[in-house]
Amino acid sequence: MIKSKIESLLFVAGKPLTAKKIAEMIGVKEAEVESALKELQDQYAQSGAGVQLFSTGREWQMGTSGKNASVVSDFVKAEFSGELTRPQLEALTVIAYRGPISKMQLEIIRGVNCSLILRNLMIRGLVDEEYDSKKKENLYRASLDFLRHLGLRKVEELPDYEALHSETVITTLLQQQQVQQPSQS
Repeated sequence: MIKSKIESLLFVAGKPLTAKKIAEMIGVKEAEVESALKELQDQYAQSGAGVQLFSTGREWQMGTSGKNASVVSDFVKAEFSGELTRPQLEALTVIAYRGPISKMQLEIIRGVNCSLILRNLMIRGLVDEEYDSKKKENLYRASLDFLRHLGLRKVEELPDYEALHSETVITTLLQQQQVQQPSQS
């Protein structure tokens, strides 16, 4: 059961996690997580699975097997070099005008889960992620590459930036949600 939970967390995280963080998330001891991670890593390696567990010694991440590198590379090139989808454009617009913005705030504004969209925008280099230690959450902002593609020096040069950055309806909505969900902010 622990292994299943670990796999799920590593799969959805999309970034390296420490054994300590995983242990906190699933409510077990760090030593149990470390043992389970090593077992999973061995199982994946021995089975020839298409996914593997990689470790820096401190952090763990799920990734694709090196034997499938060419297939994965072709897919990634095709998937992330084409035009942005409408949901990606919407999310990117919100991030550009309201950033830095948390994932939760973005999802409140858009009304849908934005995990994959954020990941795709970061892979494309259009959005940067930074950890806010005071709020204990990741914040997202338009990247320098995004600005460069548009020929802008700063986000404030976006059309109608001041009006949209401080749009009162959105600000009120976010404040109401923050009051309703104080433990998640």
